[in-house]
Amino acid sequence: MAAAMIPARVLSGFLDGWRREARHLRDTPSELVLMTAFPCVLLALLAWLLSPAVIRDLPIAVVDQDRSTLSRELIRRLEASPGLRVAAVPGDVREAWSQVRRMDAYAVVLIPPLTSRRLYHDGPARVLVYYNASYLTSGQGASRDVAAVVGGLNARILERDIARMRSAAAASSAPIAVQATTLGNPEHSFEHFLLALLFPGVLHLMASLGMIGALGRELCDGSLRAWLASSPHPVAGMAGKLALYVVLYWLLTCASLGYLAFVHGSGIAGNPLVLGAGILGLYLASAGVALLFVGVVRDMGIALSLSGLYVGTALAFSGAAFPITGAPVFARVWNALLPLTAYLKLQAQQLDIGSPAIDSARWLLALAAFCVVPGVLGARRLLRDAGHGQVMS
Repeated sequence: MAAAMIPARVLSGFLDGWRREARHLRDTPSELVLMTAFPCVLLALLAWLLSPAVIRDLPIAVVDQDRSTLSRELIRRLEASPGLRVAAVPGDVREAWSQVRRMDAYAVVLIPPLTSRRLYHDGPARVLVYYNASYLTSGQGASRDVAAVVGGLNARILERDIARMRSAAAASSAPIAVQATTLGNPEHSFEHFLLALLFPGVLHLMASLGMIGALGRELCDGSLRAWLASSPHPVAGMAGKLALYVVLYWLLTCASLGYLAFVHGSGIAGNPLVLGAGILGLYLASAGVALLFVGVVRDMGIALSLSGLYVGTALAFSGAAFPITGAPVFARVWNALLPLTAYLKLQAQQLDIGSPAIDSARWLLALAAFCVVPGVLGARRLLRDAGHGQVMS
């Protein structure tokens, strides 16, 4: 009989916690706006800021010391490249360095003297590219586009000029060539790459802060003991209180990734159900960590600070933007202790790569562990401090 009543008691406790948090948000418009409208505005702002999917018109300076027909054609091709803009053609290298120091150019292309003569009579010639690594993405992007332009010019020279002036064998292609094919994000879209990280990263932080606020508020108001004592099932009550944020941010993340995949992308490469389960796992893990922080420190301010440190740095240490391979031990340990690490691996597999569902199972298990282990520890501590003898009944 008691066993038959447990599910009803659990459901009643869960709904009690859900309604309690919903009433608070309804009666506190500022928090309601912060937890609902503010994330939507933030996501829309990020999407607008990153809407140019590909970097274009990176300014470069070209120093033409050859002053030949070939060098002028190269400059015209550089100017015609969609990713580049020839901002200046200075007379010497020192003037070009000034352009870089003034941030008027991200790269300098130097065409040395006698480049044409070396190419047509002596063999391979060399064009030098110097890029500003202080702005690594822009500098490397400019260098890559210059290399692509020079590669296109090479093909034209081989076909039109050198084959007529030198033997066919000298103009033939190399015996081994490299063909690179992009897997995932074939458009090389910075919008897709960055928003796929920022959308879940920002929402993960907002959800964590909201969950800690929901539990910490009961501590600050001194109402935790009375609420848990009156709840039909205290553990289910805490779960229901946090579930409101799990559902809300699951919906926001699904909507944001749907925008990225179907409005500004080519769809979901893998299994949408597995991706949805991964998103759910991320916010269940957030709930577990929120319980741990509040249960251990029993101070909402400190718990919010810990969450800001733990979740706020997660994107940098997740390994998605910067490789973690070969990093110091601390970075690798911190990476392994982040639920966002597991989630982003799953997201990459299902959103972009199209991996089989079984390949993402380990990340779902990792997210489940991030929910259960800290969640049980934090709930036990809160229940014990609230005076409940049968802690996890």
